Amino acid sequence: MSHHVMARAAIAAAATLAFAVHSDAAEIDLSKFRIAFAEEFDFIDVSPWGENGSRWIAHTPWNGDFGDARFADPAPDHPFTVKNGILRIEARRNAEGIWESGLLAGVNRDWEGFTRRYGYFEARMKLPPGDGVWPAFWLNSREGVELDVVEYYGHDDDQFASVWHIWADEDEGGHRSDAKWTAVEPGSLTDRFNTYGVLVEPFKVTFFYNREPIWQFEAPWDVNPSFFPLVNLALGSGWPIDETPDPSYLYVDYIRVYEPTD
Repeated sequence: MSHHVMARAAIAAAATLAFAVHSDAAEIDLSKFRIAFAEEFDFIDVSPWGENGSRWIAHTPWNGDFGDARFADPAPDHPFTVKNGILRIEARRNAEGIWESGLLAGVNRDWEGFTRRYGYFEARMKLPPGDGVWPAFWLNSREGVELDVVEYYGHDDDQFASVWHIWADEDEGGHRSDAKWTAVEPGSLTDRFNTYGVLVEPFKVTFFYNREPIWQFEAPWDVNPSFFPLVNLALGSGWPIDETPDPSYLYVDYIRVYEPTD
């Protein structure tokens, strides 16, 4: 979700260009994988920029906040709290009436942290209801490839987007992207936990919802990106936030990365 001033238009433009699902897409079989990264949120290890060697930082590594809520440095009660193994990310107006919310990124400004080229990346989350909310679980890379595993717009509670972006200079082809919208039962993303995952293989990418495949395509990049996870509750993306619930909450049960056993 880098360069997010462009993201909503990019998704809308790309939605008609989805690749065909391959016939070998199947429910993910995790018996063929082992855990490479597990954040169970029994506690939260986060600092503004990783200055204490924390697992997470509270901003994007390139310092590019986006949306209509600024991402706040962690404080004792905001924007991150943990209870019973569940992370709560809160968006609320501060005393000056400015919206603040939270983001977690898995590497710091020196690109140090957890990355994987290949594997299955998954989060289990309950999304916030209400107009103007814009939560996401996504992957990014130093090489300019981005995978938005779930991107949700609160005014439209019967679908979510899965997106890939390639952020490149014009002499390298410029920005390219594609999107797949998945229809769901209205309200089902906000009244219960669901899992959102993506399997990255050397030449193929498969997105999953509740471990069922929803979109598979040949990897459209010619680099070999190392991905790191991010999760956030943003607001807006061009949609009004005058009726956004204050506060709004994104709940995250876990973030896990699995690597193939072979």
